[in-house]
Amino acid sequence: MKTVELLAPAKDYLSAVAAVDSGADAVYIGGARFGARQAAGNDVGEIARVADYAHRFGVRVHATLNTLLWDSELEDAEAQARELIAAGVDALIVQDMALRRMNLPVELHASTQVSVRTPAMARFLGEAGFARVILERALSLDEIRAVCAATDAEVECFVHGAICVGYSGRCFLSRSVSGRSGNRGACSQPCRLPWDLTDGAGHTYLKSRHLLSVRDMNLSQRIGDLLDAGVTSFKIEGRLKDVNYIRNVVAAYRQAVDQALAARPGLRRSSVGESIPDFAPDPSKSFTRGESQFFFDGRRAGVASFDTPKSVGERIGRVAQVGPKGFRLERPADLAPGDGICFVRDGELVGTHVNAAEGPRVEPNRMDGIAPGTEIFRNYDHRFNKLLSASRMRRAIPVTALVEVTASGIRLVFTDCEGISAEVGRAAEFAAAKNPDANAAAVRSQAARSGDTIFAVGGVEVVGGERFVPASLVAELRREGLEKLLQARAARPRSHRILPENPAARYPSPTVTAEENVTNRLAEAFYRDHGVQHIEPPLELAPSFEGRCVMRSAYCIRREIGECLRERPRLQGDLYIEHGAQRYRLEFDCAHCEMKLIAAEK
Repeated sequence: MKTVELLAPAKDYLSAVAAVDSGADAVYIGGARFGARQAAGNDVGEIARVADYAHRFGVRVHATLNTLLWDSELEDAEAQARELIAAGVDALIVQDMALRRMNLPVELHASTQVSVRTPAMARFLGEAGFARVILERALSLDEIRAVCAATDAEVECFVHGAICVGYSGRCFLSRSVSGRSGNRGACSQPCRLPWDLTDGAGHTYLKSRHLLSVRDMNLSQRIGDLLDAGVTSFKIEGRLKDVNYIRNVVAAYRQAVDQALAARPGLRRSSVGESIPDFAPDPSKSFTRGESQFFFDGRRAGVASFDTPKSVGERIGRVAQVGPKGFRLERPADLAPGDGICFVRDGELVGTHVNAAEGPRVEPNRMDGIAPGTEIFRNYDHRFNKLLSASRMRRAIPVTALVEVTASGIRLVFTDCEGISAEVGRAAEFAAAKNPDANAAAVRSQAARSGDTIFAVGGVEVVGGERFVPASLVAELRREGLEKLLQARAARPRSHRILPENPAARYPSPTVTAEENVTNRLAEAFYRDHGVQHIEPPLELAPSFEGRCVMRSAYCIRREIGECLRERPRLQGDLYIEHGAQRYRLEFDCAHCEMKLIAAEK
C-alpha cells in the first residue's frame, strides 16, 4: 500500500516534538551549517534527540543541507552530512549536486531550491538517484500532475505557509540589494519591502506599495486533488515559526490529510499514533499574510499583498460607526479583551489591542486611524493562543494486551498497531480469587493504564482471571512490558530509498545556465557526466548584477494590477520598480507567462 506523509517544519527540538505530537509523519530540520535558513540551525546532538523521539512513532527526520557550496566547503559539508546520518536522519534535502557525488549512505531529496518545475527535470533527478523531488510552489495542479506522471521519484509539494515570489533557488534579488544570498541561507527578504512602480522617466504609477509581497499559501482544501495527482508528501513551511504555530497548523492539516485518506483505501499515512487536539485547529489564527492557493488553478490575479507583508490574521469585519472610545462593526464579532486587531491606514498596517468587546461593539486601546469602512482583522486571538500554550495534546500508539494467569505464573503480551509485540512474565503461585469477575476486572484495569508512555492500551484480554493477582504485580509487569515494547519499536529497521546515480541519465539541456549556479568542482563533474556540454559561470558568484536577471517569477505585477499585456493595457512602455537607490526593470515573457526583474545599469 502506498504511504502518504504530512511533513512539518522544526526550528529546534521543542518544535519537532510539537510537530510529532500534533500528527506529523515527518519533520524537516536544519543542521549547524549549509541550510537555507541560517537562523534555524541545530547541532548534531539536538538532531539526534529529534530522531530518537520521532522514530518512536515511525516519524521520519529530514535534514536540510540545501545551500550552494564552494569548493572550500565541500569537506565540511560532507563531514556534517555524515554526522547527521550518524545522528539518525532519514533523508538529506539538498540543492547542490556535489552532495550527490559524496556516496552518502542516506536518502537524498532534491530541494525546492533545485527549482523543479518540469516533468523532464523531475524525471532526470529520479534517474540520477534522488528518491524525492520537492516542487516549486508556483505550479498548477495540471503541472503537478504531469510531473508526478513523469518520474519514479516521490513528489513532495508545499501546501501551507510563506511563498517565495521568485522561483526558488533562482532568485538573486536579496544578494543584489543587500549582499545577503538566499542561496546561501541568508535571504534579507527584499520582496517584502515597499516599492514604487514607475516608468523610469519620472512618472510614478504606484507609490510605496509591497509590489513583490504575496499572500501565504493554504491548500488544505485541495489535499484530495494532490493525492489524486500523485503527490505523496505535503509540506508545511515555517522553520522559523514558534511552537504554537506548529501545533495549530500541523493539527489542522492532520485532519485534512486524514479526511482525504479516508476516501482513498489504497493509501495510508506513513507513521503511527493518534493525536487528538484539545483545541479546534484553525490556521487563520496563526501567522498569516492572508491566504491564497497561489497558482494552483492557473496563473491569475489576486495573490498579492500590496498593503502589508506582515501577518494580518483573520478578517473580522468592516467598521460601520465610530465613537469617541470605540467602534461598531457591521456584524457581531467574536472578539475579546486581549485580542490583537489590525487595519491598513495610508498603506501601512496599524495594530492595537481590544480593551472590551460585546457583539458588534469594540473598544480598542487606541482609535487612531479607525474610520467607517475600515476593514478590521484579528492577528492575535488571546483565548485561542492561551489554549494552544496550555495544550496537553499527546500522541499515542494503540496497543492491545493479553494477560494469561496460571497456577504457576503470569504472562503479559503487548502488541501495537503495527504488530510489534513485547512479552513479560513472572513465575509465581496464584491462589483462587474470592470474586473472579472482580479480580479479572481489576487485572484488566491495571493492564490498561499506559501512564506517561507513548502507548494507549485499548482492548485487554484476561485469561485465568479466576486466580488472584496482586495489582502491584500487574502494574510492575505493565511498566516492564511497555518499556520492552518501546525498545522493540526502536530496534526495528527503518526503510530507506538509497538509490544509485544512473550514469546514463541525461540532463534535460546541453547547457547549465548561470541561474542554475554550478559553484564547485563536484557539481560541475556531475552535470558533465550527465551530458551537459556548456556550463555558464554561476550568477551567484557574479561580481555585478547590472543588466542581469535577478528574479524570474510566475507572479506578474501587470496581471495583478489589471494591466496584462495580452489584454490591451493602458500602461505602455517599460516599467520599473524602485526602492531607494535600488532600481529594476520589469521584463514580461508573455509566451511563458513570467515576469523578470533586470537590475538597472548604474
